[in-house]
Amino acid sequence: MAKEKRSLSNIDIAQQAKMKPIIDIARDRLGIPADSLVPYGHYKAKISLDYLKSLEGKPDGKLVLVTAISPTPAGEGKTTTTVGLGDALNRVGKKAMICLREPALGPVFGVKGGAAGGGYSQVVPMEDINLHFTGDFSAIALANNLLAALLDNHIHQGNELGFDLRRVTWRRVVDCNDRALREITVGLGGVSNGYPRQDGFDIVVASEVMAIFCLSTSLQDLKERLGNIVVGYTRKRQPIRARDLNAHGAMAVLLKDAISPNLVQTLENNPAFIHGGPFANIAHGCNSVSATRAALKLADYVVTEAGFGADLGAEKFIDIKCRKAGLKPSCAVIVATVRALKFHGGVEVADLPAENVKAVEKGMANLERHIDNMRDRFGLPCIVSINQRAEDTEAEIKALMERAKHHGAPVVLARHYAEGGKGAEELAKEVVKLCEEPNYFKFLYEDSTPLWDKMKTIAKEIYGASDITADTSVRTQIKQLQQDGYGHYPICVAKTQYSFSTDPALRGAPSGHVVNIREVRLAAGAEFIVMICGDIMTMPGLPKAPAANTIDIDADGKVVGLF
Repeated sequence: MAKEKRSLSNIDIAQQAKMKPIIDIARDRLGIPADSLVPYGHYKAKISLDYLKSLEGKPDGKLVLVTAISPTPAGEGKTTTTVGLGDALNRVGKKAMICLREPALGPVFGVKGGAAGGGYSQVVPMEDINLHFTGDFSAIALANNLLAALLDNHIHQGNELGFDLRRVTWRRVVDCNDRALREITVGLGGVSNGYPRQDGFDIVVASEVMAIFCLSTSLQDLKERLGNIVVGYTRKRQPIRARDLNAHGAMAVLLKDAISPNLVQTLENNPAFIHGGPFANIAHGCNSVSATRAALKLADYVVTEAGFGADLGAEKFIDIKCRKAGLKPSCAVIVATVRALKFHGGVEVADLPAENVKAVEKGMANLERHIDNMRDRFGLPCIVSINQRAEDTEAEIKALMERAKHHGAPVVLARHYAEGGKGAEELAKEVVKLCEEPNYFKFLYEDSTPLWDKMKTIAKEIYGASDITADTSVRTQIKQLQQDGYGHYPICVAKTQYSFSTDPALRGAPSGHVVNIREVRLAAGAEFIVMICGDIMTMPGLPKAPAANTIDIDADGKVVGLF
């Protein structure tokens, strides 16, 4: 039987799931009445904003943050662990639910694949979740691009606000990896097509509208934040905002349905919110505040993930999302695999199946820094979850366990990928214990810390860097943002996810490197400052062999080849 399970792909497992009507999940597991749901078919639904408002005043459950070591081609399984832990907590008698981000079509059709978990720890309906879902991303893209269209139309119709065409900062977006759109020229073709200017596209998940969508606490808050977006500057360098274009009302209308959290279920019929989807390497990497807050009112334990490694996702989860939303995690789970540790120890992908204890020990440096950061920098009790694979050897696991003891963080082997919630019961029990331990949760820096010093603190304390640098124009821009009253904003770092440095080839735990700030962007609606470091792109490209080439649909309408 076990052999048969291993031979099934993720989509095979998902398509064999025995799902329950989402109305039953909402009523029986969460106490949500049917008239508070907006069903999208039988197995997906949005929760009405009126119902969410009725939850105010109820006590919060425990918030468990799932993060990971720096990602590798070998994989870690952070989303899979989030789902498996949620299922396991329910198996050990706790009322638990999970909160995830919605998958972006860029990775789905690119190189990473879907983001609905894997093996027997998945959220379903998997195909729907990975492909369009409830249309939230389309609404976000439309709102973003409506603002771009209104901006260019305003300039074409006389430019009453006095836009300096050299200082238009608002970019268009699309939910697909398309490197050809990174830098473009708009307005070509004659007078009737507007004024030519340089423009470009970002991927939807890197957009400020996505960040605003995820950080907003209500429809009114959403509208207010949209109005605060700075879209460009005059020749005197005065900011022009979306509300100056009267764009924020129409943008909010496009997002009025999308802002409600999406309810689905796991393979074990446990409730899950999936809502919002900013990337963690170029955005803040967390699901929506509204979904997390609602889950904390509906369950005793809420398991949520922050994108990529703890240096990116967990840092932003804490310093941006928790700061803005008043959230306090009870503990953190750091996910790793033996394969990934060997990769950080210098082993190439092709050689990872072979036993290599020395590489495991060397690669532990990456995991150890993440443990130190979560425990010592953020004050959170933490546990290491090893996403166990069949080829992991006893010697490798023993070396890992022995090395981890020195850091005082418990290490648990979990087999949720192969066994579902049952395979993560030990992890669930340890998490319950950890949630009761003393919690010294803190932010990495104060609001009052100057922007340059905030970035330096992140680089030195979290990345192990010796310093940060920037050219004169970037330094000037940071100083100007400080003077203009944005100095209290947190920092959202955009950099490679593959290394603590800005060089993706530097594995393990590099120290003493210098982090260069290449570009700075103001996100006045989201209320953070984006600092783009190294060669990271806000519009990724497709690989040589895109995942889209293997995705298909058969004559019966069944999706095949998806993750």
